Amino acid sequence: MLGASFDAPAANKRFADSQRFTFSLLSDVDHAIGTAYGVVRPVGNRWAAVARRVTFLIDPARVVRRVYDVADVAHHADEVLADLRELTSG
Repeated sequence: MLGASFDAPAANKRFADSQRFTFSLLSDVDHAIGTAYGVVRPVGNRWAAVARRVTFLIDPARVVRRVYDVADVAHHADEVLADLRELTSG
């Protein structure tokens, strides 16, 4: 599992440490990854400096199997884990 943010490496490290992340948090300061994955907000949007909150379930062959707009934070992890189980059981 990895996370990505538009924030600088030092800010991401502070945030990851404060949240006790057990995964890597990448810095995408030039928005290249965000652009490739379609999570950059339009210029002029008041939240343009922040990526859309999206989770991608990617298989070992690097194929995107599921895309989740993270709106329901309370149930998001359960949904992703259920889909992961479904994809790996067959």
